Amino acid sequence: MAGHNHGHTPAAWTGVTIAFIGFCVAGAFTVAAKPVGFWAGIVIVALGGVVGAAMRAAGLGMPKSQHPQPQPAAKSQPQAQAQTQQ
Repeated sequence: MAGHNHGHTPAAWTGVTIAFIGFCVAGAFTVAAKPVGFWAGIVIVALGGVVGAAMRAAGLGMPKSQHPQPQPAAKSQPQAQAQTQQ
């Protein structure tokens, strides 16, 4: 992933930061046994996803042409050992 510049965009950083704040809020209110605060934190988490998607749609995310392509699956370990023993 390091070679693909994965997630280093303003949209990704903003969305993740907002979601992280939401998780912290929800966690704090869970410990305090305040259900309303917990659900407010969950709403903030969802807001992080919405803001990140909106920023990506506005052009602040990674362009589609730069998205990493999936790599073919490597051979499983037992198959690779069997082939080397032959």
